[in-house]
Amino acid sequence: MTWHVWQVSPFITSIFFILGVFTLYQVLYDWLKSVMHLKKINVDDDRLNAVFGVLYMLIFIFSMQSTLVGKTISWEFMNFQIIALVFCAYFLNIHMPYRIFIPIVLIYMIFNASIGYWESWCHAWTLIMCYESFNHIRRFQNDKFQFINYILVGICFGGLMWFFVKIKFNLTWATFYEEWFYLIIFEILLYSYVNMILRDSKLKLHSVEFANHDALTKIENYAVYNSKMKYLFDTSRRNNLHLSMMMFDIDHFKHVNDTYGHLAGDQVLQHVADITQTVINANDPHIKFYRTGGEEFNVVFPGYDLDATKVIVQQIFAAINNTKVNYNGTDINISISMGVSAISEADMRPNDLYSRVDDNLYHSKNNGRMQITAD
Repeated sequence: MTWHVWQVSPFITSIFFILGVFTLYQVLYDWLKSVMHLKKINVDDDRLNAVFGVLYMLIFIFSMQSTLVGKTISWEFMNFQIIALVFCAYFLNIHMPYRIFIPIVLIYMIFNASIGYWESWCHAWTLIMCYESFNHIRRFQNDKFQFINYILVGICFGGLMWFFVKIKFNLTWATFYEEWFYLIIFEILLYSYVNMILRDSKLKLHSVEFANHDALTKIENYAVYNSKMKYLFDTSRRNNLHLSMMMFDIDHFKHVNDTYGHLAGDQVLQHVADITQTVINANDPHIKFYRTGGEEFNVVFPGYDLDATKVIVQQIFAAINNTKVNYNGTDINISISMGVSAISEADMRPNDLYSRVDDNLYHSKNNGRMQITAD
């Protein structure tokens, strides 16, 4: 209908169809990932990408082929199927073990009524080798020859698969070369299109990372603290869970800046953040760490009562207070003051807990510094 009514070549409409299928995949995957994160479902993004990618492409391939099963033109959608394979193997970088891949291929051959043809078996093994090859060059690619490796694999295996189809369906050499040429064009367009999307995604991800993390210490900032603390506070109150917080800042930090310069101050901040993060990672990576002010840091303990925080708080306190920062050959002594508290029944908002911790911090600072105040 497209060719007769709109005078648009089926090849052109195929291009838009393929790009549309992969755009829909990206939209659905982003939506699914957002839902998972929103509902706090602990699913690795790479695993989600692999499972959803395989299911999506299988539905796409089987649904298209179902309209041609048993017909003499059952080869007509093969380029779409190869492109779907390339998308999973190369762009999604989904590793498919043989114990999973082989049953899928066998089911497809039975579904397509082609299991009794030797050409179909050759085509199937070529397809598996094609997938493995795209997987391989994706994982061990040289950026300088990235596109060359990609297109060579596509040309060689694509031509071989179409050769077996030509024999099985007794296609003319003209049809063979035409379909092979179309496949190469599709692969080039897919490469350009997906890389454009990936570049855009990386830019957006970088922007989000920049917005959510402190540029100097690389830990999450006050905006993220404010958002996550609201969720943790509401969840803790609703489910009667423990929640504690520790706040600390660097004693006499203005003196460090005034005496040694702001670059020295930056080095001190980075050093303190690194030590704190190291202690947290060694104990419980679920503990949250934020830079909430100039020299002020917050550590949030989900599921911890006040007593449970003592060991980690003391470790952070001791690790930082027993260290020096060497700046241009000069050792800069560091000390910190801390305030610690836990959620109480009287707390109605996250700021109620924050204010109490802040008061404890200032109690430490106003009573000699380099100490911990907890209640």
